[in-house]
Amino acid sequence: MKKGRSSSLTAAQRAELKALAARRDGQIDTRSIPEVRDWSAAKRGLFYRPLKQQLTLRIDADVIAWFKNRAREGKRYQTNINHALREYMKRNQKKAG
Repeated sequence: MKKGRSSSLTAAQRAELKALAARRDGQIDTRSIPEVRDWSAAKRGLFYRPLKQQLTLRIDADVIAWFKNRAREGKRYQTNINHALREYMKRNQKKAG
């Protein structure tokens, strides 16, 4: 996906968006919009990318080896470490707050 700048909205487009935003959900007619039931081709995280920060971190070799062995072909082990740290963070936030 290429990053780029969208063209500016016209005055008519801005007015239309403002009018739509003012409507209540019940006032919006969605009958002509087909319901999506097959999400098999959906791509997770296509538009959202969390801010990452590169740093140097010393982790025991056996811990790194464990994550690498669990990852397919050694790929995504850093992502798995990030998930493990996030899970730890969430658990401890619940306890503290």
